[in-house]
Amino acid sequence: MLTIGGLGFLLACVFGSYLASGGSMGPLIEAIPFEMLTIGGAAAGTFIMSNSMHDVKHTLAGFGKIMKGAVFKKADYVELLSLLYFLVRLASTKGAMALEAHIEKPEDSAAFQKFPKILKNHHVCTVICDYLRMVGMNADDPNQIEDVMARELKKTLNEELHGSHALQTMADGLPALGIVAAVLGVIKTMSHINEPPAVLGAMIGGALVGTFLGVLLAYGMVAPFSTRLQGVVMEEAKYMEVVRAVIVAHLHGNAPQVSVETGRKMAPNQHMPSFQELEGVLQSLQIA
Repeated sequence: MLTIGGLGFLLACVFGSYLASGGSMGPLIEAIPFEMLTIGGAAAGTFIMSNSMHDVKHTLAGFGKIMKGAVFKKADYVELLSLLYFLVRLASTKGAMALEAHIEKPEDSAAFQKFPKILKNHHVCTVICDYLRMVGMNADDPNQIEDVMARELKKTLNEELHGSHALQTMADGLPALGIVAAVLGVIKTMSHINEPPAVLGAMIGGALVGTFLGVLLAYGMVAPFSTRLQGVVMEEAKYMEVVRAVIVAHLHGNAPQVSVETGRKMAPNQHMPSFQELEGVLQSLQIA
């Protein structure tokens, strides 16, 4: 909602100041549909040319993140830390093989079933199960596991950031596409050079709308959308960093409480539960 509010405020200031200074919306209303078709169509074409179909769909899906923000809140981090606490405590007390019943079929695990939101997140479940499975296969070198996890999470983050990069590339090109639309307008004007000055003035004004739209769309809409999407993706990536921190701390031989505390510190500050909040939840945690 904040993104929509900011966009509304931007448009109100731009067009409000234009009207307040004596400008008329008539020329803009008349020219915008044609200029938007030129600029928007060219931008969409270059976007499609420079991305695969998967990347196009992924970028379009990113607009949901732009509007809604990061999906993980404090309650989600508490649930994740609670699940990880149970798993590393089980591994510490009964051995890594005791995890097999939970990580081989998480959908049948009482631990995962207690946290249905985590269970529905296929990527999170896969990462947790895969690396705990590696521990059960005697791949218990904490430095090696940390390196492998870091590389996988970096790869995933780079893939998730592609939508932001694609939007920023579009934003960089929009001013030039606005100039293309304006030049076409000037060409049209020059072909009517025998018209009266009033007609030529209106045609030149319509041509300049192309430059105006290109700059407005680039720096007033698409670039901020790109920055917002990047911020959301980076924030959501912290969720997986919590998983990495807890598992690596566990492999270093730390007590379950210490491992979870290490993971808690990786949560974004605005969503990080306090030590007392998390301790209270862990003390009351009951999994059949």
